[in-house]
Amino acid sequence: MEADPKRSRKLLMTRKEISNLAGKVQRAGFTLVPLNMHLLRGKMKLQIGLAKGKKKHDKRRDIQERESKREQQRIMRGEK
Repeated sequence: MEADPKRSRKLLMTRKEISNLAGKVQRAGFTLVPLNMHLLRGKMKLQIGLAKGKKKHDKRRDIQERESKREQQRIMRGEK
């Protein structure tokens, strides 16, 4: 059984919940992230969550850690 991609779908959220999520996404810099998705009796169930992006200093720390791990692997292999 093939689902019709153009048909209208019901959203099981209230208008207040939707506007709350939309406001956070627009103003506070949050992102909507799909957490769980499955098909149940012909209906697609999707669980979503709000996620906040990393700060610049967090990104720099991750890049430094990744570079140090690469350097350690090069040394262990005997390169450089």
